[in-house]
Order: sequence, then structure tokens, then C-alpha cells
Amino acid sequence: MPSITLPDGSQRDYKDAVSVYDVASDIGPGLAKAALGGFIDGELVDTSAVMENDAQLSIVTSRDEQGLHLIRHSTAHLMAQAVKQLYPEAQVTIGPVIEDGFFYDFAYEKSFTPDDLEAIEKRMAELAKNAIPIERSEISRNDAVAYFDSISEDYKAEIIRDIPAEEILSLYKQDDFTDLCRGPHVPHTGHLGHFKLMKLAGAYWRGDSDNAMLQRIYGTAWANKKDLKAHLHNLEEAEKRDHRKIGKQLDLFHLQDEAPGMVFWHPDGWTIYQAIEQYMRQRQHEQGYKEVRTPQVVDMSLWEKSGHADKFGDDMFTIDVDDKSFALKPMNCPCHVQLFNQGLRSYRELPLRLAEFGSCHRNELSGALHGIMRVRGFVQDDGHIFCTEDQIQQESAIFIDFLHSVYKDFGFTEVIYRLSTRPANRVGSDESWDKSEKALADALDAKNLDWKELPGEGAFYGPKIEFSLKDCIGRVWQCGTLQVDFSMPERLDASFVDSEGERRAPVMLHRAILGSFERFLGILIENYEGKMPLWLAPTQVRIINITDKQQDFCKNLEKTLADQGFRAHSDLRNEKIGLKIREATLGRVPYMIVIGDKEIESGKVSVRTRDAAELGPMDLDTLVSGLTLEITSRGRKPLED
Repeated sequence: MPSITLPDGSQRDYKDAVSVYDVASDIGPGLAKAALGGFIDGELVDTSAVMENDAQLSIVTSRDEQGLHLIRHSTAHLMAQAVKQLYPEAQVTIGPVIEDGFFYDFAYEKSFTPDDLEAIEKRMAELAKNAIPIERSEISRNDAVAYFDSISEDYKAEIIRDIPAEEILSLYKQDDFTDLCRGPHVPHTGHLGHFKLMKLAGAYWRGDSDNAMLQRIYGTAWANKKDLKAHLHNLEEAEKRDHRKIGKQLDLFHLQDEAPGMVFWHPDGWTIYQAIEQYMRQRQHEQGYKEVRTPQVVDMSLWEKSGHADKFGDDMFTIDVDDKSFALKPMNCPCHVQLFNQGLRSYRELPLRLAEFGSCHRNELSGALHGIMRVRGFVQDDGHIFCTEDQIQQESAIFIDFLHSVYKDFGFTEVIYRLSTRPANRVGSDESWDKSEKALADALDAKNLDWKELPGEGAFYGPKIEFSLKDCIGRVWQCGTLQVDFSMPERLDASFVDSEGERRAPVMLHRAILGSFERFLGILIENYEGKMPLWLAPTQVRIINITDKQQDFCKNLEKTLADQGFRAHSDLRNEKIGLKIREATLGRVPYMIVIGDKEIESGKVSVRTRDAAELGPMDLDTLVSGLTLEITSRGRKPLED
């Protein structure tokens, strides 16, 4: 007689074993219709799963995160069923859920085409409309091999042969299609109406280039039509905002095969880069950081002692000189400890905040490189705070406030917080990890921030808070980090003299706000679609003459604005005024000043924006004060108010 406890604490008693679906029906027909699965004592299961004993149960619907996972998982099977019906000779291999969707790999002698994708998607819609029941069954490993051999699914049979013989497997059947799968799945295909097949790609069987090349079909699936439409719209927006495309249009940077993963910055791109660096330098100075610079090439012995060689050795660029091995630094932390170690430190000097715009190199796989978002050579706004145990929480809280103010200046107001805790492969004692994790959790709680834990995702030397930004089209970018490290200072012999005259190892807080400058600039380009805020725009004001008679006036105006710190440039070409305005607009120049005889006579300038707003004539002092206020306020547009 099982007693089932629901999330609200209420209990329902049953005379006999009861399924998830039965409980949902008992609660109400609406929930029974919406139920996609359930959590029984924390385990995600099908609605057909039966409870014979007392259990805690939570019903999963499409409104839940796991409900969306079930929809995507089941839609992958729906696609495989459609492929098998249309192309019976195709063999199915694996089809997992990925971010925003799913994929399935197929072995098929003919190449799928975009027309095939249309046909597959159409058949999927038909199968979904029929609300075909999805049924789970169990089978022994040997019987499963025999079954898939009998239907010529060689890849499935190969997967199963690698599973221990004593293991019981689960099959999922929907009409004429049966697949090996751990599950769970939605009850029937009627829950799978909102999907889109996205693209084709190649993939080696089991990721091994010595194996056969398979054909991968990617798709996306959502709980409702509105969410699917919004996702497809965001994909279109993301394509329009691709930083590689905009970077080329605006002549900001380029990459080339002779220096893979290394950025060639053009004048305008470097202007933006420098504006970011100078801003961060000023803000860090205000926060009490001391800026430093450390070597690019460091003896491997230091990386071995710090633990980085064991953890990241394959990602490091190494060179041999005079029978010694060196590495281009992949990060700055061990070098900052060397700075701390110069001289005898007192507790009175702590916290000591060091910052470096550290140039780092990592040997990223060539297939992982992506514009300036994923590169091999990059600069971090790296910082390390050396402090006592008692100062961890306070320093963490100060840093969180600092990070928020910086993000706000760049236009990001929505931040997501994750606390990554101890991984299996780590250094340091459990006691130090307990202290570190508690200090970071307390700092987040003290700020009343909503955060989630990521178990096992911490760095090998300590837990970390990950700060992620949400951009204007809802994409999430992980940028900032704050990590507590008891281990590295000890490993590298760092110490200070405490108030009792004893030597102690400091705690080291690793922190970054922007992360990689290159990646952050790419995020900014995509977030703003190249329309940088005035304070970051490479050209802030474009001065345009109507005829040659205004050239001298324009040159003088350019000098006047430049002398006051504005990035102003004149376009004095013998071209039509409409063409020059159009080119400035396409170049995302925030403000254009148009000068004709009328403006010279009146002593006022005619101002318009890149969004085609005509601000009309204004005197130079009004223009300068408006520009100055907009730059210092990082986003407000007083000229348009």
C-alpha cells in the first residue's frame, strides 16, 4: 500500500502499485494530459514507471527544465523514425540531446540534402500528429544484440556488444521504430509538435577519424510554438550579429592561416580594445589594485610545481632552450605568486591586490577556434588578491560589487551566478575546500543573489563563482570568475608574518571580470550589432561638409573636438552628402555633424545620429557637454533627450 508524497508535502495512499501517470490522473485530468515524466525519489522516469513502495514523486510537464529535455530526447527518436521510414537502408547510431535541441547520426550511402531535411521534417510532423504511444520494455544484452543484428542495425549491435553481458537494457518502441535507449521519454509523439531541422554535418563513428564518416542531422525542439519561433528569431539575430562578419564590415580585425588563433587588430578595432583596457585600468586603480607585468616565457619547473603542467600540459606551447624546457604562459597566477614572494610580507600588507593585463597563450584545437571568441593568443584582465582567511568573504563581497558596476557600464544588467564546487581530481585538503566553498556561498548570500551550485565543476585548486551575462537576444556568456585557492600559495612557498609573528601561507583569490579581452570584445560587437556605445566607438563623431567651401571650418571643428578628447574625424571627399551620411551610418558612427553655409553663418552645427534621428542645429558648447555626459554616463543619450 504505497504512500506517495508530493512536492507540496501532501500524501496520497494507494491500495496497489501505482504509476506516475496514475497519480497524475488522480490529481486531475489536466495534469494527466500534460505529464511528460516524473521524479521518483529524485530519479527521472517515464510516466509508465510504477511505484510499489512509499516514494516521493514530482510530476514533470513541459513547463519544467527536465520536461524540455524529455521533449528534445524524444524528438531525436521521432526524427530517427522518420528517417527509417523514408530511407529504410539508413542505419541509426546515436542521438543525444544538446543545448537547445538534439542531433542524430546516420550511416547512409547517399548524402542527405536540404530537400531530404524538408521531407524528414514533414514526416516527423505527421508522426507527431498521430500521437503514437512510446512504450518501454527491458531486454537482456545478448537478446538485444540478436535483435539489432536481425534488422541490420550494425552500429546499434556494436554499441550493445561493448556493454557487460549481465546488464539489462531498455528499448523504446513507437509503432514501427524501436531504439536502444536508457530513456526516459514522453508518453506519446503528440507532445512533440514544435521542432525544426537545422543543418547537416559529418561526424566520425565514435569520434574516431579511422572509423566511417556518418551524416549528422541537427534539430531544435521546444515546448510550444511561441518558444520555437522566438528561438528561430534569435538564431537569425545571432547570424546578423556575427562578430566575424561585422568585424570585417567595420574593418576592426582579421585572422589568417599564418597565425592561427591570433588576432590582427586594425586601427578601429584596436581603438575599441584600448578604450576597454584604459577603462579597466582606471577602475582597478580606484579599487586599490597594483598593476604589474610578468614574463611571457617561464621555466616548466614553475608550472610543474604549481600543478598546471599536470592539468594543462597538453594545452601549453613549449620551447627548449639550453637543454631546459620553457612554456609560454597559459595563465598568470604562478607568476603573481613570485611577485608576492619578493621580500618578507606582513599581515598589515594584506589584502594585496595585484592586476595584470596578462598576455596568455593556449594551444586550443584548431577545430575549436572561433573568430576572436576562441583564440590561442589572448589577454585577460587578470587579478589576484592575497589575503587572510578572515578576509575572504569581505574581499569576495567587494569584488562582486566591483564586477556589477563594470558590467553595468558595458550595458549588461542581468547576471547569472553559479558556484562550482570541488571536482574529483583536485589538490588541497577537504577542510580547506569546506572553508573556501562556504566563504563564496556566504558572499553570494550576503548580497541576496540568486545562485545555483555546479557540483564538481570547480578548478583543481579551489571552488569558484562563475558570473555569466545575458545579452540583448537572451544568450548567456560566462565571463567573470572568482576562485578561492588555499593550495597554490603553499605549493609555491608564499608566506606572510601574522600578528603573532608566525609565518602563514596567504589565501589567493583568482579573479577576472571580462575574462579574455578578445572574447569580451566579440561579445560586445554581437550584443550591440557593431553599434558601440559612444565611449567605445572608434569614431565618435563624423564631420561631413556639403561643399568644398566648408572644408576649413570642418578641419577646425575636428581639431577643436579632438583637443577636448573626442574621436572626431572629417569626411571631406568630393562626394554627395547622401553618400557620406549613408557610409557613416553603415560604419555605425554614433553622431554625424553636417556642415553647410547655413551652419557656418549661424555658428550652430546640424547633428544627426546613426539611427537617422535628426537632432537639429545646436551650438558647439551644447554638443560638447552632451557628448561628455553621454561618455561619462556610459549609455545615456542626453543629446536626444
